[in-house]
Amino acid sequence: MLLSLLALPSPALAAEDDPYRISGNVQLDGQPLEGVELVVDGPGGEQTVTTDEKGQWRVGVPERDTYTVTLDEETLPEGIAVVDEASDTPNEKEVDVGAGGRVTVNFFIGEGERNVTGFADQLVQRVVQGLSFGLMLALAAVGLTLVYGTTGISNFAHGEMVSFGAIVALFLVGPASLALPWWLGYPLAVILSAGFGFILDALLWRPLRRRRVGVVQLMIVSIGLSLALRYVYQFFIGGGTIQLPYASAPKFNLFGSVQMGIIDMISIGISIVVIVAFALWLTRSRLGKATRAISDNSSLAAASGIDVDHVVRVVWIVAGGLAGLAGILYAYYRPGIKWDMGAQLLLLMFAAVILGGLGTAYGALIGAIIVGLLVEVSSLWIPSDLKYASALFVLIVILLFRPQGILGRRERIG
Repeated sequence: MLLSLLALPSPALAAEDDPYRISGNVQLDGQPLEGVELVVDGPGGEQTVTTDEKGQWRVGVPERDTYTVTLDEETLPEGIAVVDEASDTPNEKEVDVGAGGRVTVNFFIGEGERNVTGFADQLVQRVVQGLSFGLMLALAAVGLTLVYGTTGISNFAHGEMVSFGAIVALFLVGPASLALPWWLGYPLAVILSAGFGFILDALLWRPLRRRRVGVVQLMIVSIGLSLALRYVYQFFIGGGTIQLPYASAPKFNLFGSVQMGIIDMISIGISIVVIVAFALWLTRSRLGKATRAISDNSSLAAASGIDVDHVVRVVWIVAGGLAGLAGILYAYYRPGIKWDMGAQLLLLMFAAVILGGLGTAYGALIGAIIVGLLVEVSSLWIPSDLKYASALFVLIVILLFRPQGILGRRERIG
């Protein structure tokens, strides 16, 4: 029995950001099936679609690329399953959106045993993904909280610093640009991101600090800078999603039903190593101790002989490098690079910083891991399109009972 997912004609008004379509019909013995859920995953993120009363469905996708279409067997009629003896995952198909921008993929259904993943296995998979996402988010959030702790600036352009690292990496290692080897291009992208942080401080933030501009005005400047950088990125790379090399590397079973790719494991390893190195720098080095002193009381630190301007400059360099690294890792996690990818992370970074405690680097780390876990685990109960909102909701609830955050101090508020 054939469950055909047939290409539909494109609508008269296509979404500008999603010029391509994956669409189809879901039928059983010629009769449409309503309420069957399918998940389309690929560049631009994961999308869930449900068939209508005619058994039809469609989703817009941003790029001509490879996508994974998964049919949720739990939404099929009782006693019906997807069957395909040639495949270990008959309800999951990889499709390529070609030059025509349309695709057809077929599933076979019939009486049989459904390929069901237990709740415990799904939970473990989401926890592993949440830890990976949380560690990547921590790299960006730590830089954001360092800048706030030393300068008082709520930098709304920090998301664009994340995007900068991914876009520079694309120009360095992408096949259509310099095509450097990854082991040279990615470290160079992180170094250039650190230099970008230095340039922003030297040309913008340091002159404004010397003029004693208020924190509200600085925040407004950061919002304007964010918008300007965002559209500069769009001018150079366009509105679509672009993949870094090896983004489509296959996944393998790690243990049980947990699947990870080699890039996912490398990402976790890099995040842990960098976070540990940063923690040692912050607690053992003179600059790290000076950074903590300025975060606690900048006036007292200056009176003690600490060169506040020099330390703040180093903080911007470190924040830029960490943000650039986070951007590269996020481009593989997402997967893909888009002009507004940093803006999508900005609220989650602020949620991690506020949850952990404003101005505290370790708080940002803890907050980011919590946010990463909440984002991924919550998708077991709520649609994936709303999973980011779950972290913000929990943030609000926690702040009602502990407004200073997990590791924050009450005197920091107000």
